[in-house]
Amino acid sequence: MSAKTQRFRVLALASHLGLLAWISVWQLFLTTDQQYSLVFIFLLYVLPLLLPLHGIIKAKPYTHAWANFIALYYLLHGLTVFYAVESERWLAAVEVVLVVGMFTGCSVFARLRGRELGLGLKKLKEEMKEECERFSKRS
Repeated sequence: MSAKTQRFRVLALASHLGLLAWISVWQLFLTTDQQYSLVFIFLLYVLPLLLPLHGIIKAKPYTHAWANFIALYYLLHGLTVFYAVESERWLAAVEVVLVVGMFTGCSVFARLRGRELGLGLKKLKEEMKEECERFSKRS
């Protein structure tokens, strides 16, 4: 793995673990009005971040790619709280910074590591050529 790829892996991993810790601390200890049960907080805020954790720790590019969909959920949450809840604006700002770090790290790592492993998608032109050859052989 190249040094550049390794840096983005560290960014993705640190941001993901930081977001997991931050969301847990925020929802369990820092929120001003505790109106949800612990099970609800775990299912809504913590569990989605635990789903890709194994693949991110193992540095799997595919997991990094789909973890971005989960990151977008937290981006929406952070931006909504930042806009709507003035008393928790700084908490949401920290969440947004961590999510941006996670999204950037996961995206770039998945792209770079996928290229290093030869997992890239074929260009449409190449795919069409192979498909034409396959169908012409059948006839």
